[in-house]
Amino acid sequence: MKLSKAWLVAARDFKIFKHQKNMLYGLVIFPVIISIIPSAILNYAVNRDPPLPAAGIPPILDAFSIFLIIGSAFVPLGIAGYTIVGEKVEKSLEPLLAGPLTDGEILLGKTISAVLPALIAMYTGGVIFMVGTDAVSYPSLNYYYFPNWTIAVILFLGMPAATIMSVEFGVIVSSRVNDVRSATNFGALMFFPFLIIYILGQTKLITLDTETMAKISVILLVIDVVLFFISTALFKREEILTKWK
Repeated sequence: MKLSKAWLVAARDFKIFKHQKNMLYGLVIFPVIISIIPSAILNYAVNRDPPLPAAGIPPILDAFSIFLIIGSAFVPLGIAGYTIVGEKVEKSLEPLLAGPLTDGEILLGKTISAVLPALIAMYTGGVIFMVGTDAVSYPSLNYYYFPNWTIAVILFLGMPAATIMSVEFGVIVSSRVNDVRSATNFGALMFFPFLIIYILGQTKLITLDTETMAKISVILLVIDVVLFFISTALFKREEILTKWK
């Protein structure tokens, strides 16, 4: 398997995605939400009567930070669901499958094409989130809460791992169903494990500190590797070419 050939697949997909407005909207909506709403909520909390005490601000910011991981799993669902079955429906997949590329190169390329736009969108939203919440919380805390080690783990380990996991699962589903809506609906199941992590943190069953987030990220990365090999094993190009209608 050659990375250069996988990049050719990814570059091809990028050109296709430019014409899929629904996917582009999906890349924008959640990052905009995570950029604006946390700062607005925090601004209300610190300026109400009585105001939120300074000691209560860090737990809220930590809770908001988890939504960066949830968003990273949610944002690429549209692309991951479309990546195979959508092209099959539009008759653009057959030339790719009939070419000299291996299954691993095709799947890696499609993973790259879904992961990169999602991460760029979420990193943009994450930067705006940190700047906005810092601006609101600084008068109460007298220091900038972000960046810190926990958010660094989330940004550089948790978010990529969550994005890849979501995309890999979406590719597996997309290669086994026959319409885009079913692929997207099944792919949405990836949203729930991350929501459970958030709930466990808010109910104090786990502590979402730097160490815990690092452990969760490592587990996600291991799952990513496993899912890639599963997707390669389940990908049947002959079946897609001859049996899909």
